[in-house]
Amino acid sequence: MKLTLVIGNKNYSSWSLRPWLYMKHHGIAFEEIVIPLYREDSKQKVLSYSPAGKVPILIDGDVHIWDSLAILESLAEFYPGTKGWPADNSERALARSLSAEMHSGFTALRTHCGMNCRRPVKPKNLDQDVLTDIERIRQIWKECRERFGGKGPWLMGAFGILDAMYAPVALRFHTYDLVDGQVEQDYVDTVLGHPAVQEWIETGKNESEIIPAFED
Repeated sequence: MKLTLVIGNKNYSSWSLRPWLYMKHHGIAFEEIVIPLYREDSKQKVLSYSPAGKVPILIDGDVHIWDSLAILESLAEFYPGTKGWPADNSERALARSLSAEMHSGFTALRTHCGMNCRRPVKPKNLDQDVLTDIERIRQIWKECRERFGGKGPWLMGAFGILDAMYAPVALRFHTYDLVDGQVEQDYVDTVLGHPAVQEWIETGKNESEIIPAFED
């Protein structure tokens, strides 16, 4: 299977990080195509790979899969040994629910605390909607680690789709100095300590493109 992953700027594109990290973690070979975002020709370039006009896109021959969660689910099907979802029915239901919650929610946090690998670590004034998102994420992490901490360092013990979905948020918690408590710190450290995440961050820092709207 020859796979290609189309992604946006590594400094800014949190959705692109999700399948990229999953593939890197599991040693899945793929070609990488980076399309810098917010240029005049960016939309047209992305549209040449996906009718949704958004990154990331996974390409397998004539099959094009867009949307991070759809890509992650497809990868778990292509490579069942990666165990993207827990084997236990109740645990799998929880992982799917929490992944879907990240996929469709936390709009305030994403809007006001964009991913930016170059941003110095410092707090930012945040409104109540953002603080509500942050508190919910803290609750998720705490409950997952209390329940599954004995199985490993990731949210449900072993690395899975759930961690790929929440990894960009862990980067935001670090960048915007949002960590409050040891449980959060341990999970953020687990994400930031992953070699693939470190590779992504360093590449993002070295990208030349600056998008002023994301540089606050």
